[in-house]
Amino acid sequence: MPKEKRVLRIEEYTITKKPYYLPIGREVEIFEAAYKNCLPVMLKGPTGCGKTRFVQYMAWKLKRPLITVACHDDLTSSDLVGRYLVKGGETVWVDGPLTKAVKSGAICYLDEIVEARKDTTVVIHPLTDDRRILPIEKRGELIKASDEFMLIISYNPGYQSVLKDLKHSTRQRFIGINFDFPPKDLEVEIITHESNIKPDIAKDLVILGEKIRNLKDKGLEEGVSTRLLIYAGQLIGQGIDPHTACEVAMVNPVTDDTEMQKAIRELISTVF
Repeated sequence: MPKEKRVLRIEEYTITKKPYYLPIGREVEIFEAAYKNCLPVMLKGPTGCGKTRFVQYMAWKLKRPLITVACHDDLTSSDLVGRYLVKGGETVWVDGPLTKAVKSGAICYLDEIVEARKDTTVVIHPLTDDRRILPIEKRGELIKASDEFMLIISYNPGYQSVLKDLKHSTRQRFIGINFDFPPKDLEVEIITHESNIKPDIAKDLVILGEKIRNLKDKGLEEGVSTRLLIYAGQLIGQGIDPHTACEVAMVNPVTDDTEMQKAIRELISTVF
């Protein structure tokens, strides 16, 4: 008979140190209300705008373990739910991250959900309505989620396409919180804190970031993220000159188009 491995070790998913996060709107209040009512939450916004940090902050604030899954094209339902594995000559059942979260009352965060295969995302549907159950077909089990369990998904609408879109049957099972890059004053404060640089340098980085984001109207696929501005600030804080720091943080990662790279370099020169 196959054996089941039930060691969850959920303590490794517990966030003990308060993550740094500055609220932009009412997202904290909305998230707390959703948690109290056992509602699943969908976070929408550009890459690097703070969605993951927000989830980490809320997990810490609510004192719940956080299990994060980075979704990708090869993600299967077994990767989420679990599978039988042969270990030491015995066949044992090993829970996947979603099952671990359901059993332990953790927050499960499926990051960039649109990257997962459509047949994989169907497995979360029974957890997002009033049933709040997880079917494990390979074991013939139905696991009831506790009130502490919460399901979060996120995606970047800017990268959506016909092939990578979130089904309406999935979208309408969640409440949605929109994220965007922080207002200028908050972004300066965030970069100053995260990069440990002077506010005036952080302000210049934010000005540059705004200029680059304006290139989206001229063909740039995705504007520079707050995360990349922080990277540039961290490099500057380590003695890298601002022009070089911005080159490696805001030119090469953002685009491969030579004309667009040239335009960004010109913007860097106007600020630094």
